[in-house]
Amino acid sequence: MLEIDHFSHGLLTPAVAYVMSFTGSLLGLRCMARARTGTARDGWLIAAAVAIGGTGIWVMHFIAMLGFAINGASIRYDVPITLLSALIAMGVVWLGLGIAQQRTLGPLGLFIGGAITGAGVGAMHYAGMYAMKSDAAIGYDLWIVALSIVIAVVAATAALWFTLHVRGTLATIGAALVMGVAVSGMHYTGMSAMHVREAQHLHPPTGAGAMQLLTPLIVGISLVTVLLLLHLGSTDVNEENADTSRASRSATYWPTRD
Repeated sequence: MLEIDHFSHGLLTPAVAYVMSFTGSLLGLRCMARARTGTARDGWLIAAAVAIGGTGIWVMHFIAMLGFAINGASIRYDVPITLLSALIAMGVVWLGLGIAQQRTLGPLGLFIGGAITGAGVGAMHYAGMYAMKSDAAIGYDLWIVALSIVIAVVAATAALWFTLHVRGTLATIGAALVMGVAVSGMHYTGMSAMHVREAQHLHPPTGAGAMQLLTPLIVGISLVTVLLLLHLGSTDVNEENADTSRASRSATYWPTRD
């Protein structure tokens, strides 16, 4: 067996990865607060999916991967599959948010959306791992893989619940902190499933190096995050009025009983 190092740059990469996951989650929750007002709802849903799926999940994953190394082996990345993994992350979050927001489904929508989003996040993670090519033979412990998917589904369901119910600045920050821990926990659980060994007949991998590929992608999505932050700062939302409006609309679907 070859030795795997998840922290080749020390605690720098996991710390920065967590900060990005927290930032993306925080922005996504604030976008959902805007979506609850009913103004440009679809646009804010897309913005939330980019923030949570792109920054909070995908950027977190690949910043953490910058600290990943296999001692005695080289690593390259398949560019199209890496890009596909980013689209998967944002797409499943958008789908999950949309399903969870469907009042006709009631509480069931939260669990359906959480299951789809969590499974999609797992698919994003392992698509990103599949994009990683090496001259070492890579395998996975299926039990730990299954555990990472369960964590992803639970974390996604909790995140969707936060987007529906969290109100106020302090509560939003607290929820984003929890979401960052959940995303990071899923990532490192999934990574712990990997094992590698020497392979005599594998050719040197082709593709882009980690810094060559990931740096421009991470910088690009981070710039989108900054622009989204600026846009959020230029808009205002009265969450109390939004909640009142939302409650009156919900009464149409969930009439109270005497």
